[in-house]
Amino acid sequence: MITVQTKNFDYGETEVKYLKKADPILGAAMERLGRIEREIIPDLFTALIYAVVGQLISAKAVHTIWNRMQERFGAITPENLGQFSADEIQQCGITMKKAVVIKNIVELIKRGELKLPALYDLSDDEVIQQLSTLNGVGGWTAEMLLIHCMERPDVISWGDIAIRRGMMRLYGLDNLTKDQFEQYRRGYAPCGSVASIYLWKLSAETKVGK
Repeated sequence: MITVQTKNFDYGETEVKYLKKADPILGAAMERLGRIEREIIPDLFTALIYAVVGQLISAKAVHTIWNRMQERFGAITPENLGQFSADEIQQCGITMKKAVVIKNIVELIKRGELKLPALYDLSDDEVIQQLSTLNGVGGWTAEMLLIHCMERPDVISWGDIAIRRGMMRLYGLDNLTKDQFEQYRRGYAPCGSVASIYLWKLSAETKVGK
């Protein structure tokens, strides 16, 4: 099996020190947790397909499906996936809707109608806007690409349930409004992506005391 090339999200003491000063509550959690590594996929196409696979399912399910796809298709490239039908892609364990979305992305790239490298020249909002024009690709999927491939520094996704859960645990909230989320998001800027990495970790922790 050809394993997808990955690396860890690149951040350092500058971002850590900034967030600890900007938000002492988050800072205390960061101090307790230590450095958190977040694996990313540098290749735009592979990362986009991974994000589509990951829509609305658990991390464990994504891992299982992703391994099946690599075993069946080899490297996750437009050339390799283009040799298979949506039915064959679906057989790896995803919904037919996702399989069709993946097949459509492959076809758009093969026809030259989708040029993923051009995304690097766009702002975060423009990347989200452009990717959201693709059938089956919404804001969350685009935001995951911004973090988990493009390493954009200031991305926090309201659409990510785990991010919201991490915020609620961090600040001891029973619920989280969009206004509260936006207030915290602005407080983390311009290092929101590193804050997201820690919020994901907090979300995954076993809750103590309740």
